[in-house]
Amino acid sequence: LKLGSPARPPSRSRAQSLARGGNSVAMGDAEYSFSLTTFAPSGKLLQIEYALNRVAEGRPALGIKAKNGVVLATEKRVTSPLVDESSMRKIESLSGNIGMVYAGMPPDYRVLVSRGRKQAQQYYGIYREPIPVSQLVRDQAATMQEFTQSGGVRPFGISLMIAGYDETGPQLFQVDPSGSYFGWKASAIGKNHVNAKSFLEKRYNEDVELEDAIHTAILTLKEGFEEAITAENIEIGIVGPDKKFRVLTPAEVQDYLAEVE
Repeated sequence: LKLGSPARPPSRSRAQSLARGGNSVAMGDAEYSFSLTTFAPSGKLLQIEYALNRVAEGRPALGIKAKNGVVLATEKRVTSPLVDESSMRKIESLSGNIGMVYAGMPPDYRVLVSRGRKQAQQYYGIYREPIPVSQLVRDQAATMQEFTQSGGVRPFGISLMIAGYDETGPQLFQVDPSGSYFGWKASAIGKNHVNAKSFLEKRYNEDVELEDAIHTAILTLKEGFEEAITAENIEIGIVGPDKKFRVLTPAEVQDYLAEVE
């Protein structure tokens, strides 16, 4: 500074540091909310927390493992009467014996459906047998986990319920945006998932048959429905001892709805 010129005031950050006696203090979690690859002082990766919030706002979906199969069910509501309902599918097959449903962002789901089908086909091309359910789940979870530790990407804004039937029997898994996955007897994702899980806990029985599991899935969805439940606004997929995953037709769904009413 020139002699006699006024001293430049310290910057805001410098002033805050001086006010604290020069000691640096860890910033709050909010300062880390835009970084995927940096842990906040609380130990969280906040972008994953936000991805879970997106999942919690998605349409409800659930899965139930029965003694002789697995059922997936979800709410499928169109945003406009002009939308062609036949072009909207939330439950998709990854291989002949494995199917998947999601809660969250549809575009992210399409990416994982495509990758899952490719992984299943590659396995079949090498070993000439269907990919084990647990291995396909690990592959999907590994893909999602990769998007939690790389710069320039964001986590997948979806959670998955994956159902399958292989040599070890019926299996049901849930995969979250962090890439963590667990096997479940019954679980729910999406909006009102806490209430749905509570409902399933009260009604679940390990000896339940696939037909009864379908009824329980419909009743669980019905608990959180804000309007009349119909064959057009829900979707159900099943896999049984024949090891063939399929999505029920609206006529089949209507028959099950009539049975639970």
